[in-house]
Amino acid sequence: MSPRAWSELRAERLAAPEAQQAYDAAARAFRLGEEVRRLRMTRGLSQQELAERVGLRQSVVARLEAGGAEPRLSTLDRVAQALGVELEVQFQAERARERSAS
Repeated sequence: MSPRAWSELRAERLAAPEAQQAYDAAARAFRLGEEVRRLRMTRGLSQQELAERVGLRQSVVARLEAGGAEPRLSTLDRVAQALGVELEVQFQAERARERSAS
């Protein structure tokens, strides 16, 4: 049996609906974390400083930025306030979401 490429294995595993849902959730968490990190760094804040402004522990901010957390909207609202931005939540049609992911 010849070794398979990662892309083939990934496509095969993501064919299962539950795997695709988990992948989509992880991708959303990662994008959210990237945006929080970008905003924090743009404002010259450390994770500890942001955590203090929000009322969280630094480790929670680190987990959020790494995409390893699914925060509540109330937490995201406090993060937004601490970063001086407005939190905006929106729904997208499946087709638009697929286009933005590619």
